[in-house]
Formats: sequence, C-alpha cells, structure tokens
Amino acid sequence: MFNIFKREKAQNQKLFLALDIGTEFVKALVCEAQGNIAIVHGVGKQRQKLGDMQSGAVMDIGSVIENCTKAIGEATKMANGYPQEVIIGIAGELVKGMTNRTTYVRKEPGVKIDLSELKNIIHKVQWKAFEETRSQLAYETGYNEIDVKLVNAAIVDVRIDGYRVTNPIGFQGKEVQISLFNAFAPLVHYGALQTIAAELDLNLLTITAEPYAVARCLEGDETSQLNAIFIDIGGGTTDIAIVRNGTLEGTKMFTIGGRTFSKRLASTLNISFQEAEEIKLAYSAGKMEKQSEKIVREAMESDAEIWLAGVGFTLSEFHNIDIMPSRILLCGGGCHLPEIKTALETKEWTRELTFPKQPSISVLSPKQIPHVNDATKGLTDPQDITPMALAHLGLELVGEEDMMSKILKKAIKLIQI
Repeated sequence: MFNIFKREKAQNQKLFLALDIGTEFVKALVCEAQGNIAIVHGVGKQRQKLGDMQSGAVMDIGSVIENCTKAIGEATKMANGYPQEVIIGIAGELVKGMTNRTTYVRKEPGVKIDLSELKNIIHKVQWKAFEETRSQLAYETGYNEIDVKLVNAAIVDVRIDGYRVTNPIGFQGKEVQISLFNAFAPLVHYGALQTIAAELDLNLLTITAEPYAVARCLEGDETSQLNAIFIDIGGGTTDIAIVRNGTLEGTKMFTIGGRTFSKRLASTLNISFQEAEEIKLAYSAGKMEKQSEKIVREAMESDAEIWLAGVGFTLSEFHNIDIMPSRILLCGGGCHLPEIKTALETKEWTRELTFPKQPSISVLSPKQIPHVNDATKGLTDPQDITPMALAHLGLELVGEEDMMSKILKKAIKLIQI
C-alpha cells in the first residue's frame, strides 16, 4: 500500500507517531523527542464506524486503516512533519497484564553484581514470569497458550535485600527481587495491529497495552511512591491499572464503555445510535433542558450501576492486592458522564473491597502529564490522556534505551525462539 505520509527522509529523525486505535476514535499524535520530553506538533482524530471495532478489538482491518490514514494525515499536515516510526496502543477485554515478583538468591552475597550475573538473573526471572503469566492468562481467556502473544514486558521494580535500586550493577546483597510486568493478547488481535502498521508503511516501534501506558504517564521523581487506581473509560471498554508504591501491579479490562450508555439511550428514546451519542454528549456538557435531562439522567444512572458493578468485580480479580489504593484517577471520553463519578463516590460498592478509606475520585487532565508538551494546545480533554501516555512511552523507544531494558529484550527473544 502506498504510504501518503512517507517522504524520502523524515524532516527530523526524532519524530515519531503515537497511534491510539480506539473503539470510538482513532487518535494520532506527531511527536518530537527532545531529551526526556515529547513535544506534540500535530494532532489528528477520526471517528470509527460502528462495525470497525468491537470492545477495543479490530473487526474491519481495511476500514480501520482508512480511519488511521485520515487521522495521521491530519496530524502530519498540522505538524508539517512525516514520522516513519509508530507506537500503537492495544486494548480490549482479552488484553491482560500482571506483575510477577521473583526473588533470586545469590550464592555469594559479598561479591558485587556484574553485567554477566545481571543478565543471568533477568533471564531466569523473565522465563519464570513468562511461563506463569502466559499459562494463567491462556486459562482465563480460553485461548491455547500458543495463541496468546506477549504484547510487552517491562521491569517495574528491582530490590536488593529490600532496598530499591534502578540499576543493580555494583551492588552487593543476598536476595535480588525483580518485579516484571507482562501483558498478553490473543494472537489474532495483536496480528491485526501489526497488519495495520505494515499497510500504513510505518516502522513499528512497539505495540503496547494501553492501561500499561496510562499507568506510567505520571512518572517522575515525585511519583516514585504513587498509589492509585487508573480507570480509562473508552468507547468499548473500561481499562483498569493499579499502581502501588510506584510499581504497576497489573491491568485488567471489561467490555462496558461509552457505547453501552449510548445504546441504552438509543433504546430508551427509540432513536438512532448517532442521535443518542449526540444527546449523551450534550447531556455530559450540561446543555439540555430540565425535562429532557431528567429522562437521560435516569437512563444513564441505570447503566452507571451496571458499570460500577463491573469495576468492583474487576478490582476483586486483582488477587495479589490486599489493600487497594484510595485514589482513583479517571480518563477517557466516558468519564465526562456525571453519573460515573457519582457512582464511584458511593460507599456501597467499596464494602466488598479492602480500601483503607473512602477513595478520592479525580479526572486526569492532559496538563498533568509531565513529560509530554502539547505545542498544538489542542489536547485538553481526558480522552487525550491515552495517546499522550503512548507518546510518553515512545520517548524510551526513540531515545537511548537503558541497559536493563536491553537485557530484558534479549531475554524475551531467547524465550520466544
């Protein structure tokens, strides 16, 4: 397929594309990597048709490619730049991730850890985590292990005898504990995104689990001890990620998103889905007369209860977490519905979970993302958080990769041979 974005040479070798292929919209950001900052020079957005995506999964590859082409074209035109590399987010109910903690006991605690030993430790730890996580997620999803694809792996925490370090080389100690996050998706789902990247003639930096990206978007020196539950309410799914003491514990998703509310409204008012979507947006913005608002609110409250039950059940599935963080951060287009925050502020749903206190609820703003600078001034909505989070991750991939990530990448290649 001819790539309309390709030029003989990119205007800037550090330009890259962040592509969020959501159920409701494709969002594209043209970004420039400058040190530890991603500067957004172009923004593009294209609405998907009802049959293009289902619950975060691609249903019509050709149509989604067409939507991506339009969104990327808009972004590159605004940026006047043509990136050749892309990071793509993956979502959907069957995308699952978890963090495994493995302790490696050293035979000679008094000897300093060198590169060779570190490679050996990471390889053994990742092999164990890979096998445990893949078999468990294959069981949960009903897919055979061979049909489950590793989306991304990352070292999220390293401790030596309980002391947290960023690079173990040169340290002494007996026990090295490494926490590894692994995200998996069905091969058919992952392969569809690979096909889309190939058809767009873009170099695929990586496909990453979107909740993983969102959970890392606030990273900075002041957030090393972050404790929060991230809830991203998209068009087809709600993605949940839990971070404790700055470490990502895991990610899960369920298939209730903004479209569920629109479908309920369409049924209640006996109107088309598109009309219901427009009414929902007007209601969320507080632009309806009182009588109409009352009818819409009742329909939204009914679905908000079902959505809240989904949140409670999904959080209960994080079996490795004894005490939940009491801070909930919302993003995604669905969080505009007032019923979402109202539902989360009720006390009943938290009784089945172990919160130390009633959780505080707040909506993430694009201004809060520390390493992404929006030069376009067009990223103002909570639904812009996910593509910005992808841009934040993209920085690591276009810049100089740290040594731990390089070793892990080699270990994964050996495992997958």
